[in-house]
Amino acid sequence: MKFQKLVQAHFTSFQNIVGQKNALFDKGALSDYSQDETEDLKFLPEIVLKPDSAEQISEILKICNREMIPLTPRGAGTGLSGGALPVFGGVVLSTERLNKIIEIDERNLQATVEPGVITQVFQEAVIEKGLFYPPDPSSRGSCFLGGNMAESAGGPRAVKYGVTKEYVLNIQLVLPTGEIIWTGANVLKNSTGYNLTQLIVGSEGTLGVITKIVFKLLPHPKKNVVMLIPFFSAEKACEAVSAVFRAGVIPSAMEFMERDAIDWAIEFAPRPKGSNGETAPAPFRVGANVAAHLLVEVDGNDLDVMMKDVERISEIMEKHECDEILFADTEEQKQNLWRMRRSIGEAVKSHSIYKEEDTVVPRAELPKLLSGVKEIGRRYGFKSVCYGHAGDGNLHVNILKEEMPDEKWNTEIPKAIREIFTLCKELKGTISGEHGIGWVQKNYMDIAFHPKAIQLQKEIKKIFDPNGIMNPGKMFV
Repeated sequence: MKFQKLVQAHFTSFQNIVGQKNALFDKGALSDYSQDETEDLKFLPEIVLKPDSAEQISEILKICNREMIPLTPRGAGTGLSGGALPVFGGVVLSTERLNKIIEIDERNLQATVEPGVITQVFQEAVIEKGLFYPPDPSSRGSCFLGGNMAESAGGPRAVKYGVTKEYVLNIQLVLPTGEIIWTGANVLKNSTGYNLTQLIVGSEGTLGVITKIVFKLLPHPKKNVVMLIPFFSAEKACEAVSAVFRAGVIPSAMEFMERDAIDWAIEFAPRPKGSNGETAPAPFRVGANVAAHLLVEVDGNDLDVMMKDVERISEIMEKHECDEILFADTEEQKQNLWRMRRSIGEAVKSHSIYKEEDTVVPRAELPKLLSGVKEIGRRYGFKSVCYGHAGDGNLHVNILKEEMPDEKWNTEIPKAIREIFTLCKELKGTISGEHGIGWVQKNYMDIAFHPKAIQLQKEIKKIFDPNGIMNPGKMFV
């Protein structure tokens, strides 16, 4: 694909659309928008635009489509697969000014929002109405709902409540050619034509720019119980996961954390100071022989029913050789445990350059996946730290560079990653559960799909984006 570099006329046109202060092309701004949270990758755009309406975005896209200028949509930049990297330069279109919660419809348990709303801000707004939006990625305090849509983000509570796609009823979308459309209807059932709404969710900004979203909401559960369960064997912890579901219990969260992941998170996480000026102690101590933990949450409205589930979970865990089960007695203790879990990614990043692979398999295959990852690591000479949403079979495999020479890191590790993804496929899984394909995983799509399936997806992309300007270089080689 041959793209055009921006000339002065383009800069002027874009400034006329969004205003001078919302069209940035100084070096500092370009650098700020050149990266997301994917490894240490950087690609400089030529301009950053901050529109505040679908109409402005439409005008921008018409120019880009006509002039063959690549455009990369961007949310908060918290992605882990390079989806917001402007790999061909051109325009970065930031949705940060599209940050309104337009309506919370309590009668129909729906909400209409713009894509630049921070996920946690939205969650807290609906909780005030007694409602619940369950998807909660670890970056929920900073990530945007539009970015969650692009990757169909999940988070810990997806095991009971599902991922982003389960809550999307309708989308306002600006097509690469400039038309503004709605993809569906604000209804719970819809058998009207192809499901364009679900096609857009998870499309990683390659088919258009999302400008409004209609979400389904749930009543907010009033109570929860949080358990931290240590295991002497990481494989036994993984085995216990599917046993819980086979027993008919569905927790609201079930997270797996290897020993190193917890140790580093405890060390990394800031702890408040008390009135005496002393730093608060760590939320708990990890036993000397503990290899992994499961963090389990049960929620609902009837505490008696919940405690029966907790008892059943405890019985199953004990059969899988766990250590003493710890219960969070206060809301503060619960928050501390979740804060520790959510900080693991940043803790790993602070320890070493790394590559994070978002593997997913049927949950009963988690022990085989974990042992396979460790065996591949031994053969290729890397250390891995694994954690993730065990209840979904979604294991985040962090491959650490540490002292590995650059040449080996750049030439051998991609081979190891291909082996890990091939193992996922052999276990009836796939190569991403919630982080997406983006820039860094596109070379592995042949593992997940038959060539015809890839061809069909490319043809869909071409129908939406005939000139290939929308987030080019992502998902497909």
